[in-house]
Amino acid sequence: MLGWEAGLDGVTDRRRRPVIPSGRIVRSLVAMFLCRLGSLNGLSQTRTSRFWSGWLNGALPSADSCGRVMALIEPATVRSAGHQLYEQLKRAKALPPPAHGLIAAVLDGHESHASFKQHCPGCLQRRIKTAAGQRIQYYHRLVTLQLVGAGWSAMLDGEAMRPGEDEVAAAMRLLERVLAAYPRAFDVVLGDGLYAQGPFFNFCLAHGKDAMAVLKDEGRDLLVDARALFAQTPPTPAARRGRSCQCWDLEGFTSWPQVNVPVRVVRSLETWTIRRQLDEQIETGTSEWFWVTTLSAARAATAAAVDLGHSRWTIENQGFNEMVTRWHADHVYKHDPTAIEVGWLLAMLCLNVFLAFWRRDLKPALRATASMLHIAWRIAAELFAAIPDGPARVPV
Repeated sequence: MLGWEAGLDGVTDRRRRPVIPSGRIVRSLVAMFLCRLGSLNGLSQTRTSRFWSGWLNGALPSADSCGRVMALIEPATVRSAGHQLYEQLKRAKALPPPAHGLIAAVLDGHESHASFKQHCPGCLQRRIKTAAGQRIQYYHRLVTLQLVGAGWSAMLDGEAMRPGEDEVAAAMRLLERVLAAYPRAFDVVLGDGLYAQGPFFNFCLAHGKDAMAVLKDEGRDLLVDARALFAQTPPTPAARRGRSCQCWDLEGFTSWPQVNVPVRVVRSLETWTIRRQLDEQIETGTSEWFWVTTLSAARAATAAAVDLGHSRWTIENQGFNEMVTRWHADHVYKHDPTAIEVGWLLAMLCLNVFLAFWRRDLKPALRATASMLHIAWRIAAELFAAIPDGPARVPV
């Protein structure tokens, strides 16, 4: 129904006279991610499966060929395939907004790997103090944008940080491209405390989007003023996911002159109880959150603002943690800046396809009895069951 395979055939690379078509390489990589094999060598061990003749219309390329071509693929064509998938999901009404009507775009950086020895021209560098003295560590970090709606999330795009720049600079470059390709996909941009910067907020405002970030610098004038005013304002009681909340919400702060408009500060003091498994004692926990935003109270009430602020964690829980733990997105399939970026984009694409299949295609009764991991194993079992060399075993 999605027709997303057509987008895979549109992915191209920089080879002039390719012996192996680009589509065959890309389809091989996609099958590797969907089956969660974790490496190109693991993929090559399934070359005798009868599945490949139908999916690739040919033989499975070698691990060396996949890695070599991966470094030559044009990332823009992979993003185009992701855009086609988004358009299909949008037409199918599979991306509804939350009850408050605001779809969030969450930005965050993720470090894929680090090494003291292996490096490439795209590696970032930092000095690490070790027992042997100062050493240079090489690493790659990508800024990723995720959409969050009503009961769904989608990894939309990613941008590699360049040597000498910070995360926010890469995020603004990513936003520039995303806003041109998805101008109406989201309403507000969310970030952690690192994104509470005037240039970033002004950038969002100039492009017609509201911004929201965690406010946690205790020495900041804005936070000092907000605490003083909140101390004189009675809280509004609320409840969120079993937690008791005391909320404060004030607009019109001008203590942040770097932003072109007055801003709004929202505070949430949350209390919950848990029963410890070891001694079965009841323990009470509390947490305090501050957010600064350009959203007006008329557009997002206090409860909606608190919900938006907490939705930032979706990119960690349902994004990075899922991609790294289950989809092996941090694995260095080839140590090359383009190959690392392409691998991350393809992992995002496959995650979106899998989640669309899970949420929209599977019946609720099946989702209630089978976990996502079980369904993923069933997908991998299709590949291994087609190997004619004996009984197949899905790797754990």
